[in-house]
Amino acid sequence: MTDVVMPQMGESIVEGTLTKWLKKAGEHVDRDEPLFEISTDKVDTEIPSPAAGVLREVLVEEGKTVSISTVVGRIDEGAGNGASAPAAAASVAPPPAAPKPTPGPPVAAPAPKAPAPPAPQPAPLPQPVSHSAGPYPIPVEEPAPPMEAESPAGPLSPLVRKMAREYGIDLRQVRGSGAGGRITKQDLDAYMSAQGARTMAQSSAPATAATTTPAVYTPPAPPAAPPAPMPRAEAPRARVEPMSVMRQRIAEHMVMSKRISAHVTTVHKTDMTKIAKMRERNKAEFQQRYGYSLTFLPFVAKAAAEAIRHFPILNASIEGTNIVYHNEINIGIAVALENGLIVPVIRNADEKNVVGLQRSIVDLSTRARSRQLKPDEVQGGTFSITNFGSFGSVFATPVINQPQVAILGVGAVEKMPVVIDDAIAIRSIAYLALTFDHRLIDGALADQFTGKVKSILENWAEEVL
Repeated sequence: MTDVVMPQMGESIVEGTLTKWLKKAGEHVDRDEPLFEISTDKVDTEIPSPAAGVLREVLVEEGKTVSISTVVGRIDEGAGNGASAPAAAASVAPPPAAPKPTPGPPVAAPAPKAPAPPAPQPAPLPQPVSHSAGPYPIPVEEPAPPMEAESPAGPLSPLVRKMAREYGIDLRQVRGSGAGGRITKQDLDAYMSAQGARTMAQSSAPATAATTTPAVYTPPAPPAAPPAPMPRAEAPRARVEPMSVMRQRIAEHMVMSKRISAHVTTVHKTDMTKIAKMRERNKAEFQQRYGYSLTFLPFVAKAAAEAIRHFPILNASIEGTNIVYHNEINIGIAVALENGLIVPVIRNADEKNVVGLQRSIVDLSTRARSRQLKPDEVQGGTFSITNFGSFGSVFATPVINQPQVAILGVGAVEKMPVVIDDAIAIRSIAYLALTFDHRLIDGALADQFTGKVKSILENWAEEVL
């Protein structure tokens, strides 16, 4: 057997959350094949199998957080090349032979006892009658009280128990779709929707009344009051679901940053016309040569790295009452994921040209979205850039990525009329928003840094091809 352990995903990582098993117990797995997914406060990634064989045991269930080096499963390497372990054959062992009698005086056999009279059979209980033949019958008799603690399919989550209590749901009538048949919140929503639709159908069915012909004339009876409409099942007023592990870590990190740093944001309007024209002139050839598009972001990263050389305090961090000046310029690029945000790092960004920066941005963002980043690729950043302009935002006030002291936000590049030499011209404009830690950086220094980035972008002359 080979133990599968929770790996240490970086020096500062002490625990991880197993978010998903990619193989089930009894399935074959090859060496280095993705086995399960984990989430830490640094990265979400897939963990490969340490050996080839059959996954015999799953010791840590999905969603559980455990310390590093904890055994989460075991792989049987001697189970063959890929076939799952066959179901154990039910070989019935022969019953043990009766012991041979020892010689001795004969013993008279006991007289047979008279058979006991049969016990009276209880009268059969009446069976509940249902109005429909679907998977959720509606009993005529009074329904049993809702089951709160456990269900026939296993333990229930606190949310399922709470919904069952609030809406009076008999959990024995609900079919579970979770692991091992467990009842999930979605199963309760589907059950209540089905019950509500069935109640509406019954209330709209025409009532059939038998009509009889009177033998003698009788005065007409006053019209009967219309039957009261049957109450409709109320739809849930809210939907409650737990935060993902990544969202919890993002929330903790954002609150911690706002609590530690004194956030101030300065915004500079930047003329990107020269870069926009160069990008338009070279984008087709760039796409054909390198296989990916040329965006505005590598130009901003290049300008920020150059400005940091002139203002190295923007590349620093604070430790207690000490200022730590970092010799390397490692720029983190914020990447939006389906369920959160991650900031992979371009190391030694000041040593790369625009093509190299664009290649790094494409590579890191692609692997971030496919959960293929390595732990060291999301650590060690000294300055960050976030491109909210890719979603149409003009400018925003980003939150500092701790322990850094500044982050640069890039707004959308839009054509707009501006006044140049007392004449109106159409220019490609973007807003640069620098959020800085006012504990270390004063407003004048922040504006000088952002002004340097603005000047480099507005006077760009370097060709990219």
